[in-house]
Amino acid sequence: MKEQLKVCQVQADLLWEDIDLNLKLLEGMLEELERDTDLVVLPETFSTGFTMEADRLAEGENGKAVLWMKRIAKEKHCYITGSFIFREQDGFIYNRLFWVSPNGIEDYYDKRHLFRPGGEKENFTQGRERKIFKLGLFRILPQICYDLRFPVFSRNRDDYDVMLYVANWPASRHAVWETLTRARAMENQSYLLGTNRVGTDGTGVASIGGTCSIDPLGQEIYRMDERPGIRTSVLDLEKLRNFRKKFPAWKDADSFKPGW
Repeated sequence: MKEQLKVCQVQADLLWEDIDLNLKLLEGMLEELERDTDLVVLPETFSTGFTMEADRLAEGENGKAVLWMKRIAKEKHCYITGSFIFREQDGFIYNRLFWVSPNGIEDYYDKRHLFRPGGEKENFTQGRERKIFKLGLFRILPQICYDLRFPVFSRNRDDYDVMLYVANWPASRHAVWETLTRARAMENQSYLLGTNRVGTDGTGVASIGGTCSIDPLGQEIYRMDERPGIRTSVLDLEKLRNFRKKFPAWKDADSFKPGW
């Protein structure tokens, strides 16, 4: 199996609460997708923007966003991931990140840390599970935006190789995004992929991108500016293993007994 992972991150200027136009926008951006890409990463709530109109805009497994992800994964012969507003059959609504392969939905992660200042706790249901996805030999920890602020939840227990954050992170706290993405990669000796949006949403909140690919030493493979676009990086599992072997700080990490 492959020991390299080719990842395309999509930094989009999302359209406010317009599922059809966002899917059309993202599909157009993916026309420039490089061949042999293994994974496409979209921002948080990629089909609507970070709106609290959850009840009105939530979709199920037969909704436009899921069907679009399935089609793109099949047509592009790659995995695709990103979160959107999802309603379960029991009526509960989640900020759910789907993990979709050319064969369909393989797994999902529901956002654990709901953004209290923005009203997310009142409009969405809290996720309960910490998940690890697989793509070839790579083990991937999915996280969503505000999760970045909670290091215990993302602590590497020698169970993942890549941290994946999708976000609608605002410009007013952009320095936090830049600092914590590097910090999480370093403290967990892991690659980190942080995919953010650009532009201004329907509430007037601006985002300036900073989508990034970071190596386990905390060095930026790249960090995008405030313009929309796509960018590709290649993650190397052998380099990661060699670094962890040479500098085994993970062996001295404190044990935590999380309550989730």
